[in-house]
Formats: sequence, structure tokens, C-alpha cells
Amino acid sequence: MTRPRRLRATPAMRRLVRETHLSPASLIQPLFVKEGLAEPNPVASLPGVLQHTEESLLGAVRAAAESGVGGVMLFGIPATRDPEGSAALDPEGVLNAAVRAVRGEVGDDVVVMADLCLDEFTSHGHCGVLDSRGQVDNDASVAHYAAMGVELARAGAHVVAPSGMMDGQVGAVRRALDDAGHLEVAVLAYAAKYASAFYGPFREAVDSCLKGDRRTYQMDPANRREAAREVALDLAEGADIVMVKPAMSYLDVLADVAATSPVPVAAYQVSG
Repeated sequence: MTRPRRLRATPAMRRLVRETHLSPASLIQPLFVKEGLAEPNPVASLPGVLQHTEESLLGAVRAAAESGVGGVMLFGIPATRDPEGSAALDPEGVLNAAVRAVRGEVGDDVVVMADLCLDEFTSHGHCGVLDSRGQVDNDASVAHYAAMGVELARAGAHVVAPSGMMDGQVGAVRRALDDAGHLEVAVLAYAAKYASAFYGPFREAVDSCLKGDRRTYQMDPANRREAAREVALDLAEGADIVMVKPAMSYLDVLADVAATSPVPVAAYQVSG
């Protein structure tokens, strides 16, 4: 008689035959650093999550490294914002300075990733620059992303992560990195990023100024097949890793992408 339970009899047996292994090395820890803070600031809607000072950020990154966490994803919150998100391009701006400090602290012991988007930096809170009608200008935003990617690479990011869901963003960032000599910097594409109310606490964490919504560029939650198209476009443009966000509520999409992607697939579990 076949007895599958034989392979569950002891902890050692279960470890031996386990199909899926999850370890800290597979995880990426998002970290938020805010310019001008005197001490870390708790995010009320995300218990245990802080807006960090640069000093406390370095402590959090050291702790992540000591825990065996594979990577950290840095998000910067500037003291001042403008319609173009110009602080994102400032070599001494909060995010670039944080990337530089983190690399100086941990070197290559942890993969240092940086969110590449303008929403934290714009006074209107959108992920790109606006045109004369107040709509997000795709191509102008992509040009800003390319310049931002180069600055993050210069600061020391191992990975840049364009998250704005602009058409052509991955290709533009990849070309800019290559042209600037940053061939070793990887691009993690937010490839299938859905418009979602789950981002509410995250937006508190970055002090979002957004009025309205991002449904003209983030994906419609009703669309599953469209995710395959978005992923295929990012792969064709040179994405080294593709991401599905939010993860838990789009497991069907995540499974689709994992079954077909030739590159690693990331799953962003937002808001706790």
C-alpha cells in the first residue's frame, strides 16, 4: 500500500523532501528614510515600521544583514517637494544619500535596492510629471526615471526598481544605465502593479501628497491577461527581475508570471 505519510514521519524526513524552501535570504525588507527627522518616527498604520533617520536606517540595515535578509529596498522622503520631483535627481538628496550611506555600511553583504519613482518627491503625489492638462506625461516621466536611475547607480545601488508603471520605463532606465557605464546594476521591474486600496498604509509611510488616484497608469484589478503583456514588455526591454504587486491578493497573476518568466519573480506583500 502506498503511504504518503511515510515522508512526513519526522522533522528530518520532512526537511529532506520539502519542495519549497523559504529563508531570510529570499526576502527583501522595505525601509523608509525621511529627511530632517531627529529620531525615528513610527508609522501608525504599519505597526513595527518606522520612518528612519539616516543613523537609524544604518542600524536597521545592519540588523537585516545579520539576520541573513537577502536585500533591502530603500524609499526616500524629502523635506521639500515640487511638481517635477527634482529632489529625486539631487546627488545629495535623501534617497541618493541613503543609498550611498547604506553601501558604505554593508558593502556587498546585502543587495541594496532603491525604489525608482517620483511619487515620494512630487508635490502632487503622482508617479510622474504632469502635462499642461494636469495628466501624467508618460514620456517626460520616463526621461526623469532614466536620469534618476543613473543617480541611484552612482550612489551605489545594486538594483534600481522602476515602479511607476510608465510605458517604456524599463528600456529607458536600462539604456541610461548602460550608456553611463553601469552595466552591472540590475533593473527590478514593477511589471504587474495593480491599482489598490492596500497601498493606503504604504502611502502613509512615505507621506504621500496624492490627491485622486493612479488608475490611468496602474493596472485595472479586473485584468489578469494584461499582466502577461506587461511582463512580456518589461522582459523585452531588459528587466532582470519582474514583480507582481500586491502579491497576496493576486496569487493567480503571480502563478502565471512564475510559470512563464525566464527571470526571477518578486512578490511585493504590501501593507503588512
